[in-house]
Amino acid sequence: MTDKIELTKLRMVEGVWTGALSYHGADDWQPDIRVTHLDEELTGVEVVEDRLEEHWRVAIPVPAERIADGVQTFVISDRRSDAVLGSFSIVAGDALAEDIRAEMSLLRAELDMLKKAFRRHCVETLG
Repeated sequence: MTDKIELTKLRMVEGVWTGALSYHGADDWQPDIRVTHLDEELTGVEVVEDRLEEHWRVAIPVPAERIADGVQTFVISDRRSDAVLGSFSIVAGDALAEDIRAEMSLLRAELDMLKKAFRRHCVETLG
């Protein structure tokens, strides 16, 4: 059996991202994770073993100074192997509003195109 590390997001509440870290392998593995944002390591990351659930609970507090306009991505990796276990992003500010407006405009244009094609199809099949 090959070693496999799995990180599953549980929730994000009050600025703390929480996940479950599972290990499937032969040896007595202990997690050593790091979380980076813009190539800088975050502090305050907690990893606590939950023997009942057979995983480790990971809690990552997002510092207020890391929240800014645009998309902020946090990368969770295994310190020993440098393998990326997962990531999460926070999207905020005016950039988000512009992206949503652009998406809505695109969706409206596509819907108008579909309506025209459907009406043309109806006329062609009836007549």
